[in-house]
Amino acid sequence: MKKKIVFLIRSLNYGGAERQLVTLVKALDREYFDVTILCFYAGDSLSLDKNLQDSNISIIYLKKQGRWHLFGFFRRLVQHLHRIHPDILHGYGGTPNLLTIFLKPFFPSTRMVWGLRNSDTDSNFYDWLGRLILQLECLLSSFADLIIINSYAGQASYLTHGFPSDKMMVISNGIDIELFQPDLEARTKVRSQWGISENTILIGLVGRLDSRKDHPTFLKAAALLCEDNQNVHFVCVGSGSENYAHELDELAHHLGISEKVIWAKARADMPAIYNALDIAASSSYTEGFPNVIGEAMACGIPCVVTDVGDSAWIVGDTDVVVPPKTPLALKTAMKKLIENLALNGCDRTQIRQRIIDKFSVAQLVLTTEATILSLCHESFSK
Repeated sequence: MKKKIVFLIRSLNYGGAERQLVTLVKALDREYFDVTILCFYAGDSLSLDKNLQDSNISIIYLKKQGRWHLFGFFRRLVQHLHRIHPDILHGYGGTPNLLTIFLKPFFPSTRMVWGLRNSDTDSNFYDWLGRLILQLECLLSSFADLIIINSYAGQASYLTHGFPSDKMMVISNGIDIELFQPDLEARTKVRSQWGISENTILIGLVGRLDSRKDHPTFLKAAALLCEDNQNVHFVCVGSGSENYAHELDELAHHLGISEKVIWAKARADMPAIYNALDIAASSSYTEGFPNVIGEAMACGIPCVVTDVGDSAWIVGDTDVVVPPKTPLALKTAMKKLIENLALNGCDRTQIRQRIIDKFSVAQLVLTTEATILSLCHESFSK
């Protein structure tokens, strides 16, 4: 008999956790799993629900009207779950995770699984509601049947906050190596759109406009690099706060590199974006498992990263790992990589192979399926 699994998430708007969920559910074996996704909110124009149109996966929008739309939303959620009667309810993120615990009395036979996607548990990163959610997660984590986290750095962080070690396991993100792969035609097309010649070095930072991605360090490193090399341009790809975007644009102007920096909104054709780059950079000062590094490497693009989260483990090369918040170190690593590219070229195959070997979707799915089936078996045994 198929196991019914329901994933609970805020939305399917474009983002790292959302992409991982879509990647996972598309690959789960339909012979063993009946999958439903419950979303608090409908998606925007870049919503990933379009990627599931031909997958026969049911997506239900709970029509939450805002932060304080609680009772009607909760009633609708309970009604849908009563109809589905899932074997597994899998939360994705803080509020969905907490809801699984509040739903336990209504669904005593359903196994409640938490999905943790962050590695930072520093309350300074959150507003008052975020801090409250984190405190509640710490308080209620022992009531979850299983806690899946996507990074070893995140596991270590949550353990310091009292999360139960016997209920936690790491399942690293999976990178879709069929979607993310070298594509010379796409490279040429995107670089042409941006006005970047083939002999110009293009370094990109892909990630939402969020202070934790530390765009200022990237821009400062870019300015230092321009002092040594004028044949280099930079692109920041991602959407976010307009105020933050304005601050970053002003910083680029202050650093004298405005004409060297391209600002691009989040796009659906991310494989093409990665292929347009010569180097991908991650300047974050906190991370879990940064998908952008794995996706860029799957396209054969060398990466320079800060030593946060599981970034160093993903790249597997200490020469391109630098401390966070150190523009000079980031600049030095980028310069060294440019020099290596000029001397030895880029072995895209080797870069891509690490993702194939360590972080494929097949590995993600195999581990997740085994974990879910084991959890269901434990429930049946009890």
